[in-house]
Amino acid sequence: MDLSPLLRPRSIAVVGANDRAGSYADLVLRNLASAGFGGPAWGVNPKRSEVHGLPCVPGVLDLPEPVDAVVIAIPARGVPAALAAAIERGCGGAIVLSAGFGELESGRELERELRGVALAGRLPVCGPNCNGVAAIGAGAPMWGDSIAGAPAGPVAMVSQSGNVAVNALNSRRGIGWHTLVSTGNQAVCDASDWLHAVAELEGVRSIALFCESDGDGGRLALALATAAEREIGVAVLKVGSSTAGARAANAHTGALAGEQRVFRALVEEAGAAWAEDPHELLELARALSVRRARPREQGGLAILTCSGGDSGVAADQADLLGVELPPLAPATRERLDELLPETATVANPLDWTAMIWDQPERLRRVVTAVGEDPAISQLLLLFDQPRELPDESAASWEGVRDALVAGAAATDTGAMLAATLPDLVSGAVALALAERGIPFVAGLRTSLLCARALRAERGDPARLREIAATAASRGPEADGNGWIAEVEAKRLLSEAGIAIPEGRVARDAAEAVRAAEELGWPVALKLSGAHLQHKSDVGGLALGIDEAPELRAAHARMTALAAATGAEVLVERMAPAGAEVLVAARSDGVVPALVLALGGIWAEALDDVAVVPLPADAERVEAGLRSLRGSAVLTGGRGEAPVDLRALALLAATAGELLLTHDLGLLELNPVVARADGAVALDAVARR
Repeated sequence: MDLSPLLRPRSIAVVGANDRAGSYADLVLRNLASAGFGGPAWGVNPKRSEVHGLPCVPGVLDLPEPVDAVVIAIPARGVPAALAAAIERGCGGAIVLSAGFGELESGRELERELRGVALAGRLPVCGPNCNGVAAIGAGAPMWGDSIAGAPAGPVAMVSQSGNVAVNALNSRRGIGWHTLVSTGNQAVCDASDWLHAVAELEGVRSIALFCESDGDGGRLALALATAAEREIGVAVLKVGSSTAGARAANAHTGALAGEQRVFRALVEEAGAAWAEDPHELLELARALSVRRARPREQGGLAILTCSGGDSGVAADQADLLGVELPPLAPATRERLDELLPETATVANPLDWTAMIWDQPERLRRVVTAVGEDPAISQLLLLFDQPRELPDESAASWEGVRDALVAGAAATDTGAMLAATLPDLVSGAVALALAERGIPFVAGLRTSLLCARALRAERGDPARLREIAATAASRGPEADGNGWIAEVEAKRLLSEAGIAIPEGRVARDAAEAVRAAEELGWPVALKLSGAHLQHKSDVGGLALGIDEAPELRAAHARMTALAAATGAEVLVERMAPAGAEVLVAARSDGVVPALVLALGGIWAEALDDVAVVPLPADAERVEAGLRSLRGSAVLTGGRGEAPVDLRALALLAATAGELLLTHDLGLLELNPVVARADGAVALDAVARR
């Protein structure tokens, strides 16, 4: 569907037009008038001939011409008929502000009717139960809430929460808005559709995406690919969790990498920034919209402030967030020694001290000296300006701010100004600085998040489209009951070339002993059945058995368990010890993904996980393994011999391929033992 008529409307009709103060239709008409919408506009109301100076017609079919956008603000029962009329009249799309649909049990059938009408007529619909589309850049705020002087600019928002979008518009932090979309119930078009369409608009440089549900992962990946191609920064805030992750709850993977982690992995694969709350979402979107703020390709961040306290806090937060603060070069230190007072300590972060506050030219040269350091590619300039300063003080503060900006502008280093406290940001100042190519960010820690986001590699559109195609190729999800016994799962592994311990199925204790003698002691004894996902929890696992009497006793104990009903007994040669790793591939997330973790039975407790969207080759998997906090276990930390990381990565990549080629819902190998001479999957759980 073409969503552009709702994002750049040339003509608008408001169904349910009235002048009842505070009603959705009244607010939309007032917003359009305030914005000076220049195209034809009509009201639709059989009881009125005009509203707010606009002509009214009795029904949508009576419009003198098809309009791009039909805004519907009438009781829910009348909405499907209004949509049908809009389709018949040839209108471009509809925005349904009306509530009373799928958000209520009683309205779900009505929402299905709405969706059916819209899809049959290929009519794009925003909503229902939404705040609308505030096309501020196009002068068309079709918005069911007051918009009072929201400044225009390059930042867009797509939000499943109407209130988050309303608060964003009303926040006086100096964000220049291009377009905001409140998606509501998403009966026809979801957040991914809107993200894709908004990313194609001219003038958009960043998008804030607020999601309450997961949506279609393939469409989301395509939308992120479009944003990456157009070099549009994306910041994402995702709340809630999907029930899809519960389908894997019988295996470690469900607890380790629930839906939220898979969603985040896709977002980060796209080079988008992850926010934890609405404040971070808005500040990240603001920073990402200013391309001059992006750092040079080489080098780290330098922080400049006039406060020792702020300097220390900034250093601590940078360390926590993994933002590199490289030491300044000797030549830079010499320049700074000449410019700074004796009481200043030349370091990164740099406290230039308030002693040169009233010497803007000297301060400008300090900033330039740091920005020209070959180890520095990005400047974070901390600057707090109280609001409503008296005139005699304001000039001093403005002089310092201008010196900081001028010093940064004299270099090719990316730069941001930031207030340590969010309320020490003037919206007017922030807008003015953005026009000069420098974002003003609210909050010290938030500014470091923005610095990190600006340093992230942009997403690869080709890779994102590959992920999208893989997600789209998956069939409908299974009901979660198609578990596969370990014996069958290991047969799949062996056929794919994944190393597994040599083993035999034993029908009785005598066969178990013969198998152990053929395989070589010591051995492991296991119960294998489709109903057994955690054998150790039910006593279905015995390790390190090195003699026949012990094996017979273990066999007798195990076969007497209730869990043994319907299970086979598997005898396997014990594998040499090594680093234990969980490798799992799952397809019930927003996109199919590979999950990597350390720890074997301790995987959940350690909570050290890397998630890699599929498909993934060995190189990409190896990067995921190296990203684990405990990766030193694999690479030779603490004097241990490094494992064959390439072999481990190949094993994991093959597991991902198996998931896709055999249309599995889950394939979990836990543990995989990695050593210097290779990697072997000791246990396997699979579900179709």
